[in-house]
Amino acid sequence: MTDHSTAEPSGTTECRECQELDLAEAVARGERDESRATDCRVLRRRHLAAEHGERGEHPEHPEHGEPT
Repeated sequence: MTDHSTAEPSGTTECRECQELDLAEAVARGERDESRATDCRVLRRRHLAAEHGERGEHPEHPEHGEPT
């Protein structure tokens, strides 16, 4: 299993929605709810693309980034 606890895209630490999604993911991981943690990562990646203009990349397969 991959540890996603240190993954934090740069420049988004002040965004409230990013913080809320990070917190929700941390809570899910703490409860060992990997399905919900994955959902949080997907929602954050979508949020980053929509609100911050960042193209999300899969942490294990960066060559398979989000479609543009």
